Amino acid sequence: MSNEVIARIDISKPAGRKIVKSLEKEKSVKLEYPLPESIAGQKLYTHEEVWAKIEKKFEEHYGVKCNLK
Repeated sequence: MSNEVIARIDISKPAGRKIVKSLEKEKSVKLEYPLPESIAGQKLYTHEEVWAKIEKKFEEHYGVKCNLK
């Protein structure tokens, strides 16, 4: 038997936002928000991947090795 409950709360209405706000205060509650449809299915990057790309662009543009981490 599982000790978890999954609930879908409509946060487009004030009552739904109020419920979520009260749940956020509880230590035993973990909220997960779905990705917006506009970015669902697209490649998402970690901070490390983004900084690596920035370093590469700087190195190509300025011709020097740089470490931004």
